Amino acid sequence: MDAFFASVALRDRPDLHDQPVAVGGGHRGVVLSANYVARAHGVRGGMSGVRARRLCPDLVSLPGDHATFSAVSSALRDIFRRFTPVVEMASLDEAFLDVRGATRLLGSPLTIAEMVRATVHEEQRITCSAGVAPTVSVAKIASRRAKPDGVVVVPPGEVVGFLHALDVEELYGVGEATAAKLRRAGLRTVRQLAHAPAEEVRAAVGPGAARQLHLLAWGRDRAELHERRGPQEPDRSMGAQRTFARDLTDRDEVLREVLGLAAKVTRRLRAGEVAGRTVVLTVRYADFTTLTRSQTLPEPTDVTQEVYAAAVALHDAEVARNRASRGGRRGRSAALRLVGVRVEGLVPRTRVHRQRVLGERERGWPEADRAVDRATGRFGSGAVRPATLLGVVPTPPALTGRTAGEAGEGAGEGAGEGAGAGAGGGAGEPPSDQFH
Repeated sequence: MDAFFASVALRDRPDLHDQPVAVGGGHRGVVLSANYVARAHGVRGGMSGVRARRLCPDLVSLPGDHATFSAVSSALRDIFRRFTPVVEMASLDEAFLDVRGATRLLGSPLTIAEMVRATVHEEQRITCSAGVAPTVSVAKIASRRAKPDGVVVVPPGEVVGFLHALDVEELYGVGEATAAKLRRAGLRTVRQLAHAPAEEVRAAVGPGAARQLHLLAWGRDRAELHERRGPQEPDRSMGAQRTFARDLTDRDEVLREVLGLAAKVTRRLRAGEVAGRTVVLTVRYADFTTLTRSQTLPEPTDVTQEVYAAAVALHDAEVARNRASRGGRRGRSAALRLVGVRVEGLVPRTRVHRQRVLGERERGWPEADRAVDRATGRFGSGAVRPATLLGVVPTPPALTGRTAGEAGEGAGEGAGEGAGAGAGGGAGEPPSDQFH
């Protein structure tokens, strides 16, 4: 989608269509999305609200409505499935579609892309851009090139020429850190990367990344999609995050926030009747350095205390690592600006069978969680809380980045910007009907 959150927020605000608008970014918050008027001033998703207003003093900040964004995302998914059953949702506002099976009935991939875009505009009153290409990464890059509100087609025979004219940072999945390593090695264009000796690339980015980059540089990445089997399949992750009103250095204060986020996420897991094995902690320091750490549990869980315990362990390990890297000295970078908790690898709760350990007493936390859910469902979110959180004002629902069913733009451009589709070819022949 084109500036998804901003586009949705502006659907019923014609008075703001020509104004610079951002969703989020109030006070110390982070901009989730900005319309193209605001982007002309340099405002981008993932930017702090303070910096955004410094770049654009007339910026209008609108609140985000997670329920509305999710409803629009579900409607988009339904639209995509009218054209093909093979749909891989990459985030709230981004999808790959395999349209090989639809070309005989509907026409060329370009025709189908235009039909999808017209339907999205007519029914949801927002615009999207599409890239048509043989593989996932090339389709993604083409959709970026098509923005806003356009289509770019890269036929199979033109993939290499299309890619080799790009700078390395335009490759799908190449972030600032990897691009900087490649530039230091003298590899500034995809053409240079494609023809560089393998040992030179390995020395710059490591063996694993070097192999993947070689495939990307020649357009030989994934062509088949991992479609979800039906509307009842769970999201791949659920999470929440919070930007603090002031930078925090006190462990107890930070862990209170972590507990509140863990409770919020697990409540959503239980409501969705899913559980997950991997707990991910995101921390953003006062200097805006953002890190994620993860821990995989022995079995999937939706229990608040289990997710919280894993998040605490991740937090303490990160604090120790950070202090060691600074020689044990406390400094500005030790203060935290944001913390997030996410649970990944979700499966339906009916598939989870908790393994009892010999001699273990029943802890009762799952039953306690569900009792709290019943109470808060009847009397409100603040009716029952952990004692640690008494006196703490409940935070509004947070939007998270780049997961199916979650917000896609919070991590910056490319975290969920770009609508469309993808497809792959049959065995033994180059795929040609993929768009993103």
